[in-house]
Amino acid sequence: MSVKHPIISVTGSSGAGTTSVRNIFEQIFRREHIKPAYIEGDAFHRYDRAEMKLRMAEAEKTGNNHFSHFGLNENLLENLQATFRNYSESGTGLTRHYIHDEKEAAIHGAQPGTFTEWEQLPAYTDILLYEGLHGAVVHGDIDIAQYADVKIGVVPVLNLEWIQKIHRDRSGRSYTTEQVMETILRRMPDYVHYICPQFTQTDINFQRVPTVDTSNPFIARWIPTADESIVVVRFRNPHGIDFPYLLSMLHNSFMSRANSIAIPGNKFDLAMQLILTPVIMQLIERRNRAK
Repeated sequence: MSVKHPIISVTGSSGAGTTSVRNIFEQIFRREHIKPAYIEGDAFHRYDRAEMKLRMAEAEKTGNNHFSHFGLNENLLENLQATFRNYSESGTGLTRHYIHDEKEAAIHGAQPGTFTEWEQLPAYTDILLYEGLHGAVVHGDIDIAQYADVKIGVVPVLNLEWIQKIHRDRSGRSYTTEQVMETILRRMPDYVHYICPQFTQTDINFQRVPTVDTSNPFIARWIPTADESIVVVRFRNPHGIDFPYLLSMLHNSFMSRANSIAIPGNKFDLAMQLILTPVIMQLIERRNRAK
């Protein structure tokens, strides 16, 4: 953690919706005139797309059918931890970009599935936002969670997460349902051992729960809409959270536990604005006082 160089870490698995949360942060940063630095979890994968396929095939030959990006060894977590540590100490650090598709390839002048060169984060930023798979990992010598001032989990219930991933990968990445199912099954052990434990480290969790039948995610024709969902927001430490204010601003919300509030799915963006803006401004005010 750092007073002068605060870090916010948004963690969730593939298809969970972390990108939507990042968009909310971007809106807050623009509105409040905050200059952020961004790092993506994909930038710290150990292998590019072609090498990952080769490594996966090699692993399968040895009987390992669970080789995935969710695992610790398949990512440069030492580098990610160093970037978090360096930013917390000096406001800088190394990152790069993973090129997902042809649109990004045209921007960066490189092939999809590859990485850009390592480079320093922009100078003189106010805050660092991480969005990816491993922003709150604590395992062995790796303790990334210790450097994040605020850790946020984005955690749809599992069947909904799968539906979102299936639809995204089929429409945006031209995968078949069978290919997505294979990916889900391959990642499951790492999901259980390395993704889920992070949500005990997070300060705030946003979990979307559908109110329609998602019992078979592999045949679902549509992603449940916001109107067909509720969102459970859990605070690790509810001290200082103005729940009466949130309940008054978020119509039809209710307290489900002493540290949790359930809100209509169509109020998700508003809830994030109401909850996250004070958190961000507190970090910035603390930073300004220290400087």
